[in-house]
Amino acid sequence: MSLAKFPTICVFGLGAGTLDQMTLSTYRQLQATDLLYLRTKAHPVVRELEDLHIQMESFDHIYEAHGTFGPVYEAIAEQLIEKAKDTPEKTVFYAVPGHPLVAEETVQRLIDAERKGEITLTIVGGQSFLDPVFNVLRIDPSEGMQLLDGTQFRGRDWQVTNHLIVTQVYDSISASNVKLELMEQVPDDYIVKVVVSAGNDEESVKEVPLYTLDHDFEMTNLAVVYVPPISDLEERYHTFQTLRDVIATLRGPGGCPWDQKQTHTSLKKYLLEETYEVLEAIDEEDDDHLVEELGDVLLQVMLHSQIGEDEGYFSVDDVIRTLTEKMIRRHPHVFHEDSHSEDITSEQVVSNWEQIKQREKETDQKLLDEIPTSMPAIMTSYELQKKAAKAGFTWREAEPMWEKLQEEIQEWQEALATGSDTESKKELGDVLFIIVNLARFYKLQPEEALLMTNHKFKTRFSYIEDRLKEENKTPNDSNLEEMDALWREAKTREDHR
Repeated sequence: MSLAKFPTICVFGLGAGTLDQMTLSTYRQLQATDLLYLRTKAHPVVRELEDLHIQMESFDHIYEAHGTFGPVYEAIAEQLIEKAKDTPEKTVFYAVPGHPLVAEETVQRLIDAERKGEITLTIVGGQSFLDPVFNVLRIDPSEGMQLLDGTQFRGRDWQVTNHLIVTQVYDSISASNVKLELMEQVPDDYIVKVVVSAGNDEESVKEVPLYTLDHDFEMTNLAVVYVPPISDLEERYHTFQTLRDVIATLRGPGGCPWDQKQTHTSLKKYLLEETYEVLEAIDEEDDDHLVEELGDVLLQVMLHSQIGEDEGYFSVDDVIRTLTEKMIRRHPHVFHEDSHSEDITSEQVVSNWEQIKQREKETDQKLLDEIPTSMPAIMTSYELQKKAAKAGFTWREAEPMWEKLQEEIQEWQEALATGSDTESKKELGDVLFIIVNLARFYKLQPEEALLMTNHKFKTRFSYIEDRLKEENKTPNDSNLEEMDALWREAKTREDHR
C-alpha cells in the first residue's frame, strides 16, 4: 500500500517590476507550471506572463468580497491549502508580488500551516520591492530601517532615528491613518516621500508635507511611504530614548555636578515633594500643570534608574520589565488566554490583586509589615487599618466608631488639662486614628481630603491678603474680626461659582 504524497505548495516571487528583472530559474519554473494561482493580477509582470500563454487564475475576486485585508489573506491561504489537499499528487503553484517573505501575509499563513504539518511549502524567491525603493531613495538600510504595515500602523512602533518604509498605503483612507499616527511623532509639515511603482517604467517619487499625505492620493497597491529619520534633537524630545540619553548625559562625564552627586537617599525628599505637587495639580484640574508635575515624578524615576545603572545593579529596563510582568501577572482576567474581563467587577479585581500579591510574599511575613513606614502618617494609618480590615479586624458599622471618636476626644481634653505634652500627643493621635478609620468606612481618602482643605485654606487666605492689599494693608496690620469677615466673603464667592 502506497502512502499519498504530502500536499505541496510552491510559492513564487514575481519580483518588483517587469519580466527582465526575474531570475532565469524562476522564469523557467513558471513556464513549466500547468496552472499558476496569483494573489492579484495587479502587477506589471502579469501582462508579460499572459503573453507567454501561462495559464493563470487570480484571487482578486476575494478582495471584492471583504472589507479588510485580514479576511482576504485568510481566505486565500485556506483555498490554497484545500487545493493542495484535494490533489496531493500535484504541486499547487502560487505567485505573489515581490519576494514571498517580504510584506506578504498570505505566505506567512502558509508557513503557519507548514509548521502545523498540514502542507509542505517551497519558496522560490524574487526581487522584493525594497531593492528598487532603496535605489530610488538612495538610502542604506544598514543605518537603521523599519518596514511597517500601513493597515496596522502605530506611530509609537517607529524608532524615530530609523528610516521608515510603510507598505499597504493603497488609498486615501489608509494614507489618512498613517498620517494621523505619524503626526504624534513629527511636525505636521514634516516632509515624507510617496514612492509608486518602484523599479517599473511608471516609477515616481513625490515629496509632500505630512499633513497632505492623504490629499489626492493615487489609489494603487504599488505605493509605499518613506519617512526619513528625525535628525533634529528637539523633534525627538517626546521619545523615551531621548529622555534616557539626557539623564545619562547629566550623570555622565562632563555632565551636571548636582546630578552626578545624587544618591537614592539624597533624592528621597524630592520624590515626596514632586508626588504632592502632582496631587495639587490634580486638585487644580490644570492639565498643563499636571503634565509638568508628572514629568517631575518621571524625572525622579529616571534618576534613580540611572544611579542603579551607574552602580551596576539595575537599569530602567529592569524597572519597566518588573512592572510589566507584575501588571500582566496580576491581571489574569485581562491577559490570560481564557480571560473574560467583561464578566468581572472592580471589587473582584481588587480582591484578586490582593490574593495574587499575598501569594507572592514570603509566608512568614507579618500582615502589616508590607505597609511602608516612610509614607505620611495619615496615609500610613489608612493603609494599616485597611490591611487589618481585610483580615476581619474592623467595625462593621459606623456607630461604634462615632462613639469611639467622642471617647477619644474626651481623653484628649483630659490629657490637655494635665499639661502633659506626651499624653496629649498620644491622645491626639488616637483622635486622628479614629477619624481616619471613619474616613475609610465611608470610602473617603483622608489624605486627599486634608489636601483639599489645605488648598481651600490657602486660596481663601490669599484672597484675604489681596483684599487687604487693596487698602495698603497686610494681615499683620489687620485684626481677626476684619480677616474673618474677608474669609466669609471668600467662602461666599466660592459658593456662587
